[in-house]
Amino acid sequence: MSKIKVENPIVEMDGDEMTRIIWDFIKQKLILPYLDVDLLYYDLGIEERDRTEDQVTIDAAEKTKEVGVAVKCATITPDEGRVEEFGLKKMWRSPNGTIRNILGGVVFRAPIICRNVPRLVPGWTRPIVIGRHAFGDQYRATDMKFPGPGTLSMKFVGEDGTVIEEEVFRAPSSGVYMGMYNLDASIIDFARASMNYALDLGWPLYLSTKNTILKQYDGRFMELFQKVYDEEFAEKFEAKGIEYQHRLIDDMVACAMKWNGG
Repeated sequence: MSKIKVENPIVEMDGDEMTRIIWDFIKQKLILPYLDVDLLYYDLGIEERDRTEDQVTIDAAEKTKEVGVAVKCATITPDEGRVEEFGLKKMWRSPNGTIRNILGGVVFRAPIICRNVPRLVPGWTRPIVIGRHAFGDQYRATDMKFPGPGTLSMKFVGEDGTVIEEEVFRAPSSGVYMGMYNLDASIIDFARASMNYALDLGWPLYLSTKNTILKQYDGRFMELFQKVYDEEFAEKFEAKGIEYQHRLIDDMVACAMKWNGG
């Protein structure tokens, strides 16, 4: 039987533990016998990431950005136990986080509904797709421990010399601290990708945030999503008979549990 020729290469990111065995089985049984495909191999196993000081993850992401398509196996994000188990040089960052930040865009998770597989929520008769911003936030956060009493602050120094400094907390004892960020341009890309995806599916779109608590951070997402919707998508959504809404995350979860999806 002649193989189907795949015109463009695909990045292959190998993973850890059983996923390596399962992926090799899938390749040998279901892919290579039927497809003439150029697989660009990158070993993202924890030992190789440690040996290359995570450069292999960066290389795989950059190559994916170049060719446009990749298949990634599950990988270990090391904690203290894994560092000791594998004798790692350090506690490397999540490879998924590294890849997402290089590629940008949005991670969409869509369920596969099977009639013979019971659902955890019986009322979900149609799919619910979750889209998550792939840039910044926790995956690019800087976190640290502080050893004792003192003042935590955040500081921005603009290229034009503007300085903005905020006191975060006067700590009475030792503890932990985290700082994270995002960019307006990336949030706008997130909004456009989400709205285009909703249009393709013909489904309503809901942005959920905790803007009541994170008034500046989550509030910026809410502002920019609304701006993009009003300027670029309102008429298209109305023509499709779908809507865009912002909802507080608590309300969104409650609604999702009550609704039937779709």
